[in-house]
Amino acid sequence: MKITQLEHDIDRFEKALRGCLAEVPYIQAIDTEQESMTARGRIDLLVKLNSPDREWILAVEVKTSGQPRLAREGINQLWRYREALPYDYAVLAAPYISPRTAEICSHEGVGYVDLAGNCRLSFGQVFIQKEGRPNPFAEKRDLRSLYSPKAERVLRVLLLNPAMRRKMETLAEEAEVSLGQAANVKKLLADREWIRVDKDGFWLSEPEALLAEWSENYSFRRNQVNDYYSLQSIGEIEYELAKVCSRESIDYALTGFSGGTRIAPSVRHQRAMAYVDEIERVASLLNLKRVPSGANVTLLAPYDAGVFNGAKEFDGTRVVSPVQLYLDLKGFRGRGAEAAEAVLEEVIRPQWQSGVRITQRT
Repeated sequence: MKITQLEHDIDRFEKALRGCLAEVPYIQAIDTEQESMTARGRIDLLVKLNSPDREWILAVEVKTSGQPRLAREGINQLWRYREALPYDYAVLAAPYISPRTAEICSHEGVGYVDLAGNCRLSFGQVFIQKEGRPNPFAEKRDLRSLYSPKAERVLRVLLLNPAMRRKMETLAEEAEVSLGQAANVKKLLADREWIRVDKDGFWLSEPEALLAEWSENYSFRRNQVNDYYSLQSIGEIEYELAKVCSRESIDYALTGFSGGTRIAPSVRHQRAMAYVDEIERVASLLNLKRVPSGANVTLLAPYDAGVFNGAKEFDGTRVVSPVQLYLDLKGFRGRGAEAAEAVLEEVIRPQWQSGVRITQRT
């Protein structure tokens, strides 16, 4: 008989749960029953075990994802099962249980187990907790969807003013994406419980969590990196770059340490860096020499025009938005992470807390 994917998954979670329970020496026997039907639906896995004091029945709900919203759905389903088939302890199973989902389970009095080795079981005299195992089943499709170039346009708009109530139509228009794209981003954020909704629209409730995950899945090297050398000083190069691009109506914006120096000075820099359209033309106008090493100028051909969203002028030079600047700096070698934290601490957090839009493109 052909084994379904669900049966295969339940087998894996049963093995993981048995592995956790095996660490309790006084559990005398474990019996399991898969896909047990009740008047309230099908329980994925029932576990009966004997301890010195009594018999325990555990009900296990298997989810294909451990995202917070889906975890809450699983927990609610477990409570519904109890009305039809009384059991002693509820357990949520998913490929990976994140710290946030683990917190939800603990608050609801529900155990959990995943395939990464994390678990928490607390009933009777039994207490088992293993945490901190990283996610070996990173949901690449999910991450690719949320951090694709078009989806990132939506994220930039949301992060400019997280507390602002938004409607889907206006969000899609401002981000210059389709309504379907905006709706998909909203769903992915809702799965993570990073948005809230009321009659006036929805807003981003966990902007730092979003920014942190985005930075983990971002690299400025997604852009086409072009390295050059100039005899001018860094300050002169940046000034001339701004002047030439403004005169020739070429879109540009400083980023990296060039941008950080202007909005949250913390680190001295030895290289000018900017996003530029028409790079070859700009390099020619500035008399820049392309070099394989020893560069003091880096011009980035944007992987998407969204990098310019929220750019603003500082002292006559255009700088990317603080959010884009944070993303670019975070992955830089040397003191990039330090400079990124300065931008977060001195610019982004205060403006999020004040409810003021971080920047408006000029």
